[in-house]
Amino acid sequence: MSRVSVQLYTVREALADDLPGTLRRLADIGFTQVEPFGLATYAEPLGPALADAGLTAPTTHQSIVGQDLDAIFATAARLGIGTVIDPRVDRSRWESAADVEKVADELNAAAAVAARHGVRVGYHNHAQELEIVLDGTTALEVFAAHLDDTVVLEVDTYWAAVGGQDPVALLGRLGDRVQAIHVKDGPATADVTEQVAVGQGGMPIREIVAAAPNALRVVELDDSRGDRFQAVADSYAWLREAGLG
Repeated sequence: MSRVSVQLYTVREALADDLPGTLRRLADIGFTQVEPFGLATYAEPLGPALADAGLTAPTTHQSIVGQDLDAIFATAARLGIGTVIDPRVDRSRWESAADVEKVADELNAAAAVAARHGVRVGYHNHAQELEIVLDGTTALEVFAAHLDDTVVLEVDTYWAAVGGQDPVALLGRLGDRVQAIHVKDGPATADVTEQVAVGQGGMPIREIVAAAPNALRVVELDDSRGDRFQAVADSYAWLREAGLG
């Protein structure tokens, strides 16, 4: 089974214009798995489009905190999505240990609801959770320490680097809690237009994958100065050629 997926936000413009056609283009590149975003906004056409392209979606991004949980997890289960990942909780909620623990409590409670639907809950970081350090520990790691075992992490390795952390060391510390990683490349700056195809930038991709060998590898570009669809194709080809796909 392939360990490579692609975050559909990367090709969001094409997706908005032609959902079925965009998924077929990704399948033609070689992808067998994708990671949707904003699941609640296009769940109805997504199922048939995935089936038509021969794709599955093991993970999805969808805000969880403060949402209608049963509806979200029922939709995920219907589409065969096993893990619903909250993509971001506001920075203001990461600035004290007490607030971080409250976020963890909310994800833990959501996981109990998700379990009734046969679905897991996860969380995806940006730079903020790594930039904020509480008593010598990153906010993300404080958060992880308060999560139930059923809640997983999707570590965005690029944003971890932007946040000032070594993504390889971070993955080592987080261990098996990490069930998916976002694989991105570029100079690790906050300027998302500087992101490039995997293998064409400065990120230690081989070491990152080795640090989380069982994690799903999700290709993503938040933006780019070049054609993002081509960058996705180049990323897939590089991962395959490097033996990482």
